[in-house]
Amino acid sequence: MKKFALALIFYGIFSIPTSLMAQTEPEDIAMENDQFQDSFYESLLQKGIENHDKAIIALEKCLKLQPTNATVYSELGRNYLAQKDYKNAYESFEKATKIDPKNKWFWVGMYDVCYETRDFTQAIVIVNKLVEFKKEYKEELVSLYMNTQQFDQALDLINELNDHVGKSDLRDNYKSQILRDSKYQSAERINLIDQIKKNPKVESNYIDLIFLYSENNQEEKAQEIAKKLEAEIPTSDWAQVSLFNLHLTNNDGENVVKSMNSVLASGKIDNKIKHRMLNEFLIFIKDKPQFDSDLDKAISYFDNDKEVKVAKEIGKFYHNKKNWDKAARYYEMHLNKNAEDLETVLLLLEAYTEKGQFDVVAKKADAMMQLFPTQPHFYYYNGMANNQLKNYKTAKEVLETGLDFLVDNIGLEINFNIQIGEAYNGLGDMKKKEVYFSKAEKLLKQKKE
Repeated sequence: MKKFALALIFYGIFSIPTSLMAQTEPEDIAMENDQFQDSFYESLLQKGIENHDKAIIALEKCLKLQPTNATVYSELGRNYLAQKDYKNAYESFEKATKIDPKNKWFWVGMYDVCYETRDFTQAIVIVNKLVEFKKEYKEELVSLYMNTQQFDQALDLINELNDHVGKSDLRDNYKSQILRDSKYQSAERINLIDQIKKNPKVESNYIDLIFLYSENNQEEKAQEIAKKLEAEIPTSDWAQVSLFNLHLTNNDGENVVKSMNSVLASGKIDNKIKHRMLNEFLIFIKDKPQFDSDLDKAISYFDNDKEVKVAKEIGKFYHNKKNWDKAARYYEMHLNKNAEDLETVLLLLEAYTEKGQFDVVAKKADAMMQLFPTQPHFYYYNGMANNQLKNYKTAKEVLETGLDFLVDNIGLEINFNIQIGEAYNGLGDMKKKEVYFSKAEKLLKQKKE
């Protein structure tokens, strides 16, 4: 809540509150006599140097001379407020309003006291009075209703302001808080339906209504509103978000792709929604290879996404499904722009190994060995692939070199020893074969313990 600016910010003659029309400067006040004038200016001087006790004494002298002077009471209120004497401050401002109820600043003084004492209930009474002076105080009233948990009144006022002056981030935030409670959602649905009827070209009302229906698992109604939105505003990206789900349900692949591409190309839709949409599309097409090219196009929308590496994640999706062809394809797509992503390279080598493409594995691993000469995994894949290709001498040399770089990885060490044993087996050296197989067996027992 933004507090009204206190008049005590200003020292000197600018401290005197104004009336609605022209009550701003102390020199505009007709002084009855020199004694009143001297005392009044003395109060301003003392207030300016924050000597509020002396300012109050001077103002009390003024009251003896002019007991119905509203400005004097207002000045007393300011000084008491500066001393945090809230009771006397409120009573002083209140007396000022009774003498001159048309001076807005006297009411503001009462509000300042309520704000500092956190008496938001009484503040609502005062701000309702201030609204008569200036409609903009309704914004303050919304915050007060929120602070006092009068959510019905807050929601009504938010909708009124949205309708007359447009939406604001603060009010949108308040409204979201209120609508977390389902008991307020029915009234809000009625309000949004009415707003759509009155303003059919305002996109946000459709979006809010779709969200409310979706939150309550009323998907059919949500889709109905999405269709209305598309009909009224054919260019609406938000309509396509909802229609995408409808097309998925109807197994309408052509329109699924159409809606998805529209949303992915939009700058209005949050990336989280786009990621979720892509995941749903991925599940939808897992047995539909005719949509592979559409998936590739969808991935291209995320080329500059710094948070999620989409092609890599899709590769992992297919990896978990043991669809090695597609896993390898999307790993390669990712590596085209992220060539040194070691995790993805290892996943790719695993996928090619599962596919039995050992020549590709040997070549890829060799290239990575040149770039990362101390990374043992690449020596393992190169040696394993050369064993499969019956290049036993090369396999033995590579594996024995790679073993020197291995640290604290029993699983990989077991595999190294097995592959070195296989290399010696291929070379006809049975003694060395048994040595390495025995090492592998010993490590396996150690791992299980």
